[in-house]
Amino acid sequence: MSRIDETKQFIPVRIAVLTVSDTRSLDEDRSGQTLVDRIEKAGHVVADRQIIRDERDQIADQLRAWVADEQIDVVISTGGTGLTGRDVTVEAHRDVYEKEIDAFGTVFTMISMEKIGTSAVQSRATGGVAGGTYLFALPGSPGACKDAWDGILEKQFDYRHRPCNFVEIMPRLDEHLRRK
Repeated sequence: MSRIDETKQFIPVRIAVLTVSDTRSLDEDRSGQTLVDRIEKAGHVVADRQIIRDERDQIADQLRAWVADEQIDVVISTGGTGLTGRDVTVEAHRDVYEKEIDAFGTVFTMISMEKIGTSAVQSRATGGVAGGTYLFALPGSPGACKDAWDGILEKQFDYRHRPCNFVEIMPRLDEHLRRK
């Protein structure tokens, strides 16, 4: 089973939060704020926070900018993961991914099933890696952000989490870029 190894030191991770919305401002962004609150409470650093419209190219451009920023280890976006024509966040993420973390969406769906039942099938949460940076797309509700952070991301971004975690493999995420 998973556990925290108290003999290891906690390593803070630098996380950017992106809210995808045609209607919200920072003052009204409950989902983004839910993530910010949890990230800071866990001891990590909110490296940046932005809100942009549901435009695939704009989302992908922002993701790429953060991937290129050496001061950002992780990007978590919220919103735009549904099934409507304006929901293009997942597609934008996949435009940027070098590798997709397939099990992330599966585990998120399992957690969501416990909370919202079969409505979980409408979620398209996804995760991936690009340029040594983790990227995650979450639904736009505060509850979904809470569930993803509390149920998956908080543990995976704690270096002390065993048997394994995302932090311990961060130095090797971009090793293919260094082989020239």
